[in-house]
Amino acid sequence: MPSLMSHPLFLFIVSFVAMSIGAYAGAMLAQRQRELADDMRDDFNVVQAATLTLLALMIGFTFSMAVSRYDQRKNYEEEEANAIGTEYLRAGLLPDTDAQRVQTLLRRYLDQRIHYYLAHDDDGIARINAATNQLENDLWMAVRNVAVKQQTPVIALAVSGMNDVINTQGYTQASWWNHIPLTAWSLMLGIGLFCNLLIGYGTSGQIRRNAVLLILPAVIALSFALIADIDSPRGGLIRLSPINLISLSQSFGSN
Repeated sequence: MPSLMSHPLFLFIVSFVAMSIGAYAGAMLAQRQRELADDMRDDFNVVQAATLTLLALMIGFTFSMAVSRYDQRKNYEEEEANAIGTEYLRAGLLPDTDAQRVQTLLRRYLDQRIHYYLAHDDDGIARINAATNQLENDLWMAVRNVAVKQQTPVIALAVSGMNDVINTQGYTQASWWNHIPLTAWSLMLGIGLFCNLLIGYGTSGQIRRNAVLLILPAVIALSFALIADIDSPRGGLIRLSPINLISLSQSFGSN
């Protein structure tokens, strides 16, 4: 299920087929039953409207969750760029040899962070994470060695900046792992299926064999695909571009 939610197009196809089957199953069930009496029809319309309203609320809340997670990833990308840029300047406060080493490592680290945002395949991401972890260790050891020798407020400032660099990377990683819960997807899919079943059951006459029954499944499937696209950092069309990190890298190149 989690892999399905990471592929919005596949989710659209699966959900559209499932919703369509539900709608036509309801229509076929209605054909085997006698027409609803007027009083029963009123009760049925209330249940149908309530179920559709619940589905709309679920889609709205889930869409809000996906957008908030997307905004969080954008904010952390900006924080990463600020932390790296600040530490690059603070590294100039270190002794010349150490300053050059830290700034060189920060440039390499920045390149890896940009690659992380642009990567798509699992193997590439694994290599980037391994390189990032190694660079973080090298960066920390570089400022730590200086701090052990010179315990001054200026050196402490550089150490604090390096801590921010490493922390923001962890926050970014956590935000990319944070997705809409599987239970929320399951509940929403289940409600959507029941809604289409009720829509099919509540139709009458030729409409039961009409393509009109495909309208609601298409709309619901598109909504699910859009939510999954926003919630999936790598699997969909809507992707987060590391514009702040790229801009910072370009500024390093002009120095």
